[in-house]
Amino acid sequence: MNFLNRAWLNLRHKKGRSLLLVLVTSAILIFVLAGLIIQNAAVTATQNAQKSAGATVTLSANREKMFAQMQAAREAGETTRPAEATATVAQVKKIAALANVAGYSISNSASVNANGFDPIESSSSSQGGFGGGQGGTSRGGESNKPAQGDMNIAGVSTSASAAAFTGKTATLVDGRGITASDENTNNIMIEKNLADQDSLKVGDTVKVKSTDGKQKISLKIVGIYQLKSTATEGFSPIDPSNTIYASYTLANTLNGTVDQAANVTFTLSEPSKANAFVKAAKKLIDTNKLQLTADDAAYKALLTPLNNIKSFASKIVILVAVAGVIILTLIIVLMVRERRHEMGVLLSIGERKAKIVGQLFFELFAVLVISLGIAGVTGNYVGQTVGNQLVAQQTAQAKTTSETTGQPGSQGGRGMGGQLGAGGPGGMRGGMTNQASPAQLKQLNTTLNMKTLGELGGFGLVIILVAVSAASINILRLKPKRILTNE
Repeated sequence: MNFLNRAWLNLRHKKGRSLLLVLVTSAILIFVLAGLIIQNAAVTATQNAQKSAGATVTLSANREKMFAQMQAAREAGETTRPAEATATVAQVKKIAALANVAGYSISNSASVNANGFDPIESSSSSQGGFGGGQGGTSRGGESNKPAQGDMNIAGVSTSASAAAFTGKTATLVDGRGITASDENTNNIMIEKNLADQDSLKVGDTVKVKSTDGKQKISLKIVGIYQLKSTATEGFSPIDPSNTIYASYTLANTLNGTVDQAANVTFTLSEPSKANAFVKAAKKLIDTNKLQLTADDAAYKALLTPLNNIKSFASKIVILVAVAGVIILTLIIVLMVRERRHEMGVLLSIGERKAKIVGQLFFELFAVLVISLGIAGVTGNYVGQTVGNQLVAQQTAQAKTTSETTGQPGSQGGRGMGGQLGAGGPGGMRGGMTNQASPAQLKQLNTTLNMKTLGELGGFGLVIILVAVSAASINILRLKPKRILTNE
């Protein structure tokens, strides 16, 4: 084992060269470690995105088929309009029982007139409506003119699942929200501006009447919410403060569609299995009348930058490893040239060439161990810094792409009376609320563990093995007599 002792003595005697090797090897390992950490963090973030980003599948009328029927009826000279297809609540519950469904929400809308209290007047409402924005209440299509009231009933399964509340554009300020226990009741939530104007509070009762005047219903206020902005969107004729949240069963009663679910949103626990869910759910509905639309934009919005970061990190590891092999090989070649006399003496006294190569390897192995310690201390910081920079770059790029291409709304607001509303960004059926913005990746949570350090050690070992092997060609060609003669 004299070659091990010689390696140790050489490292101690040549302190400057040993320090240079430690610095070079440490720099190589730090960047390799940073790449490994970013790569692992991106993989973990991708797995978490599958659980947290969420994806939704919307069940609604098959409008393409419905418009085809309308066109055929028009060409046949018929004046009546086909009724908009809806699913039954029983069908919805069957679909909700499928695997991968984390929850579901039924939403619809109905237009009514205030009776005994004053709605909020806005410039848009005073100018009259454009029809489809908030969804008229004429169903069955007996008239082509949508009946538009001055109040909008936003029917939901729970107000907490409504886009305005999930998107933080509306917040509960008094009382409670609408829950599943409010089904088949007349409990409602009203907007704060409307409550202030009409001196209404939780526990009070208000009355509304259907747009045809045939139904008059008393509604009990159980909660008051506040909008961040009351600006009227698009061509909506109703001030946002005139939206009343209630159970979808109340809107069904006003529309005459009891036990029907016009618009249902299923939330999936695993976005990557959205297509499998849609395939299974289609077997439970009449696809000539209804359609299922998967919306996994939030998941894909997170997945795209993560895949880019993971790909970039892989390239960092490969490029740094290749560069490390080249740099270390050049350094070892120079070391061999510098130590030709030492090696010539060793060969002349009978030392085997394999042991000389082994001495070189163990010198670099000792350097590798020290460099691993340095990389372990600083690599996580470098990985976190580089990772956050990549996330910021990818997020900005995704935002720019989104702004350039535009993000279509999931469904444009559509009045039941037959006129199309403005399908603005994130618009929902009936134009009730804005859709929540898709989640964005803000940072990578990089962590250094023993597995990553083991991978780094493996990479380092391969790098020095390749470098020593390449440089050993010169050692194997050495002839002691020729070396000493040339000296």
